[in-house]
Amino acid sequence: MRIKRSCKSVLLLLLNLMLLTSCREWSPQADQTQQGPPPSAAEVLPGADGYPLQTDKTLTYWAELNGNAGNIKPTFQEVPFFQEWQRRTGVKLDFIQPPANQAKEAINVLLASGELPDMLEYEWASFPGGPEKAISDGYILRLNDAIQKYAPNLRRYLSQHPEIDKQVKTDNGSYYVFPFIQGDDPLLTYQGPIIRQDWLDELNLPVPATIDDWHTVLKAFKDKKGVAAPLTFLGVPNPLFGIESGAFVGAYGIKKGFYLDQGEVKYGPVEPGYKSFLALFRNWYAEGLIDKNIATVDTKTLDANMITGRSGASIWNAGAGIGMWQPAIKDLWPEAKFVPAPYPVLRKGEKPKFGQRANAYMGSGGVAISSGSRNVEEAVRMLDYGYSPEGHLLFNFGMEGTSYAMKDGYPKYTDLIMHNPDKLAPSQALAMYTRASYFGPFVQDVRYLEQYYFLPEQKEAVQIWSDTDARNTMLPQISKTEKESTEFSAIMLDVTTLVDEMSLKIIFGIEPLDSFDDYVAQIKALGIDRALEIQTAALTRYMER
Repeated sequence: MRIKRSCKSVLLLLLNLMLLTSCREWSPQADQTQQGPPPSAAEVLPGADGYPLQTDKTLTYWAELNGNAGNIKPTFQEVPFFQEWQRRTGVKLDFIQPPANQAKEAINVLLASGELPDMLEYEWASFPGGPEKAISDGYILRLNDAIQKYAPNLRRYLSQHPEIDKQVKTDNGSYYVFPFIQGDDPLLTYQGPIIRQDWLDELNLPVPATIDDWHTVLKAFKDKKGVAAPLTFLGVPNPLFGIESGAFVGAYGIKKGFYLDQGEVKYGPVEPGYKSFLALFRNWYAEGLIDKNIATVDTKTLDANMITGRSGASIWNAGAGIGMWQPAIKDLWPEAKFVPAPYPVLRKGEKPKFGQRANAYMGSGGVAISSGSRNVEEAVRMLDYGYSPEGHLLFNFGMEGTSYAMKDGYPKYTDLIMHNPDKLAPSQALAMYTRASYFGPFVQDVRYLEQYYFLPEQKEAVQIWSDTDARNTMLPQISKTEKESTEFSAIMLDVTTLVDEMSLKIIFGIEPLDSFDDYVAQIKALGIDRALEIQTAALTRYMER
């Protein structure tokens, strides 16, 4: 059994956790393939001069404030980064800020009102009907002409990186946002299995690689360590969310969503391998090896599980997982150590077919301009600043002499970021002075990650989790026509609900495993074959661009 510590220590630890929300290292849209190598940060091209702009206009900007910044300063205007961005560009902003975690609901109300701000920061790639519908419905501007006239930095960058250019526009060739671009290959992988190395050492067990290895380890955690929930992972915003990158389910040659199998689009939950996965988790759940609360685990619960020792393994991020759990646990259990594990396979020596890998452009966090804006030129020029050399440094590193110092051509974060005098975590300090740790209208720089991942285990994690075939099995950032998008969304709303409900029922033992075949028939009746046709058609058009 683990050594019990005082309730006071655990309580203080959990209170601290409430201040440490995760950086934007994972999203549902990160489940896509990068086509070809992404650009290097060194390739960011010089742009036009002319900042600050000579204008007395105040533009309106709708966006949700990042949680790390919001925990310190409740409004955009109080955050140093946004103050500096306005100062440098000469454009004053009036921010419209929805309540935390309510962006989707808030933007629906905003769009219905007909009174739109100049700029809207939102995941427009997932807009019902797609970005083209948002344009045709008169919500956002088709940006092609505006970019050509007023955005030399973004225009030059995309002209030099045609593979990224394909991703940031629709099949009709419409640009619809100023995009967030992850500019280096190491930035694209940041999530995978994490396990307690100190417990493995105590039990004389190696880091697990196969499904059988994992069963041995989890059973030892439960039987010999008395761990309540050996394996825990996110269950929100939808059940089994934590394994959607391909962990565990990927060992059976499929994944929970859409993927490519030798160029063919497939949907994992109707494939035979998904039944094998459900059988595995059904057995593990019955043995008490999986968190009994897997349907409701959120990030705060996940953090608490791992830091208090209720769990010993998970699937989460190098930054928000290892980077936060390791410092947080040191006072409670100084010997504790979190390390990455490879994505599980069935047979030792196999290369994982799936794993978390983002696209250089994930379709999220882009900034659109409303079609009714009277300040298009000023909005475009302000947003274009993030792709200029000076803007690139501001968005990734903040203000020279304050949040970073240039040493031999390398922008190195100061102690204000890495060892904050007010005891802010690096993720919080970064969000105050930069946008490097989440998203925005700029190209993310790998030099941010080289410093943000300050533990050797974090750097090792990127290497281990990148050793998969995810590049070849994930769909690129494809776009659908307005008609396709509407039809696809209607089909997948019902399909996804059924998959989640039936998966949990089988895992929990409420439904027999043999009900899988009936459940596949129901998915087909809901139109999954038509959804596959739509995905395939969109992929074909993407490849022909």
